[in-house]
Amino acid sequence: MEPQGCSESSSLRGVVSVFFFFFCALLEPGSAGMPALYPLHLLCKFCDVEPTSCSGTGTCMTNCSITSICSLQTEVCVSIWRKNESSYSIETLCHDPAKPLYGVMLDDYNSSTCDMEEKNTTSGMAYFCSCSQEEECNEKLHFPPIADPTPDRQFLSVILVSLLPLLLVGIVIVGMFYWYRVSRQRMLNQEWESSIKKRKPKNGGLDCSESCAIMMDNGSDSSSTHANNLNHNTEPLPIDLDLLVGKGRFAQVYKAKLKQTTSDQFETVAVKIFPYEEYASWKNEKDIFSDTDLRHENILHFLTAEERKVERQYWLITAFHPRGNLQEHLTRHMISWDELRVLGSSLARGVAHLHSDHLPCGRPKVPIVHRDLKSSNILVRNDLTCCLCDFGLGLRLDSSLSVDDLANSGQVGTARYMAPEVLEARLNLENIESFKQTDIYSMALVLWEMTSRCEAIGEVKDYEPAYGSKVREHPCVESMKDNVLRDRGRPEIPDSWLRHQGVAVICATIKECWDHDPEARLTAHCVAERISDIEDEMEKLSSRSSSAEKIPEELKIPIEVQIPEEVKITELQDIIAVDCSVSDEK
Repeated sequence: MEPQGCSESSSLRGVVSVFFFFFCALLEPGSAGMPALYPLHLLCKFCDVEPTSCSGTGTCMTNCSITSICSLQTEVCVSIWRKNESSYSIETLCHDPAKPLYGVMLDDYNSSTCDMEEKNTTSGMAYFCSCSQEEECNEKLHFPPIADPTPDRQFLSVILVSLLPLLLVGIVIVGMFYWYRVSRQRMLNQEWESSIKKRKPKNGGLDCSESCAIMMDNGSDSSSTHANNLNHNTEPLPIDLDLLVGKGRFAQVYKAKLKQTTSDQFETVAVKIFPYEEYASWKNEKDIFSDTDLRHENILHFLTAEERKVERQYWLITAFHPRGNLQEHLTRHMISWDELRVLGSSLARGVAHLHSDHLPCGRPKVPIVHRDLKSSNILVRNDLTCCLCDFGLGLRLDSSLSVDDLANSGQVGTARYMAPEVLEARLNLENIESFKQTDIYSMALVLWEMTSRCEAIGEVKDYEPAYGSKVREHPCVESMKDNVLRDRGRPEIPDSWLRHQGVAVICATIKECWDHDPEARLTAHCVAERISDIEDEMEKLSSRSSSAEKIPEELKIPIEVQIPEEVKITELQDIIAVDCSVSDEK
């Protein structure tokens, strides 16, 4: 009933008119401050799907001509904009937001404006908006702005697209390089294995026709035939440490088992373990061992080096020689004349190879000096030949080294075996031969230790290092200066040693090698040749004695009396000395 009807009924009388007036007041919203029992519903635009020119950007009007009162109080105004294949359409209606509309739940209806949002409906993508705070609020549609790509993003996109071919080319190149390295390593391993099968041990240690860099091995010790046939610089090798066999200033040496990847068998190797603090010593020895020109039958075979980050250790893996070092061997055993000759000549050959500036086949080689040559740094192989080890203080005499570089190498080595010029710190840095001469002095002391344990000298005493009881067990540099420089002392060579012709030659060689004047010392090559020639010269003298011309009986006895044994020894020394000097000149 309209309010006008109520005013017309005011002419009625009595109780009926009062009751009617009160009833109309209840029906009028907000009348007399009372709430309406039945408020009016929302007024919205209500058109079916109609085509539109709205392109879905900015602000658009629905242009709907029909306005409707929503049938339910909970309904809100809704507008839907769709894009078809070639046109656009708009639909306006009332809807309860508690119910889905085309599979979409309305969530932004508590607004006075109709802000469009893209929704995924059951029939495809469409833009929805809903509102309820104003009448016909779904008439004006507000679309979200389209984010145009900024110039920076466009520029970045162009760069990325331009770099994509280069990136692909780089990936291809890296892949090809990796494939080349892997295939080449595999091929080298196969060639090495095949050469190992074809290789036959030979005396002399080198076959230049096969390779100028690889020294032959006599196969007497384990591990040697597998040198450089391991997987370098990848994951650590499967090695189990077995027994501690040596301990030095910088590292410890273990006997260990290297497991074979193709079987359950293992190979015995030696592992020299440096703590993290001794990285410099490990690196120096690794760099020297890594030089393929170093390979020689009288130098310890190197397998590989590893950095064990988990254990914080650096490892050098080499061949294992069960007889131990020369000092231990001489302590436990007396040696025969033949063993002395073999040990001495093999030691000299190893030092000669270190010092040489070329390989036997003629290819150039960088000379190396050991600088800590002593009996504990020389290993004894199963065939009783020597091999040098422990190159932690070694120095490569590269032609690129300056005098300052050589001067910075320092006064290094073991004091007992230091040459006079090293003790006095007066090494001639202008001449690299002076470094080799210090090794010769140290080698002379080792040869003296060998000779002191040889049965051919007569009475053999217990093993003592050079200078024996003249100095303390671990003498300092100052103590050795007093003996070597001030007193010009050397280890004693008794006269009884000279009764054997061969030992006498070795003793004469020793004296020349520890001469106070470095220039007067022999080379390692000369020492090796001299020791090798002793047996031949002794046989020549023996045959010369047996074929001597006959002389009258009355003259024979005086001649025998006047020519003592020492004359024969001197003659033998002179013959060998002449041969050695000629060889050095060549």
